Amino acid sequence: MSIKRFVIAGLLAITAQAWAQVQITIEDAWVRGTVAQQKATGAFMRLTATQNARLVAAESPVAGVVEIHEMAMENNVMKMRAVPGLELAAGRTVELKPGGFHVMLMDLKQAIKPGDTVPLTLVFEDANQLRFTQQIQAPVRALASGQSGHGHHGQPQAPAGHGGHKH
Repeated sequence: MSIKRFVIAGLLAITAQAWAQVQITIEDAWVRGTVAQQKATGAFMRLTATQNARLVAAESPVAGVVEIHEMAMENNVMKMRAVPGLELAAGRTVELKPGGFHVMLMDLKQAIKPGDTVPLTLVFEDANQLRFTQQIQAPVRALASGQSGHGHHGQPQAPAGHGGHKH
């Protein structure tokens, strides 16, 4: 076996070993529906990793830009910002939800309607900084979904910060 083949085989073995070691469970993924001319929305889900990992990126063919975002209160003002990654501690479920961490879909190429399904590719990184992806199909829920987290007592509200979000 040539040295080049030996090195490639070794790298593939390391990658396969890393992939086998970290597993991410994705539960209850969904995307908030949009209204006409709305150019951004959020994707939400619960993530549980078998070992320490990070969500470092996401992609979707329905959006020109996809980022991991955090919404947090700062001086009594709700602020949203992109974050470089989201830590996933082994065995602990991290919830991406309205008003907290979420995947932001911006520069939408079309309206996102309830009943649609949005393909998402999530990019994770293990403790050795090896990246791997997981693809999901997230159903679209109505803008005023009961799980939106933005309304009070079931009252529908536009998604805070999502409708006209620009970078």
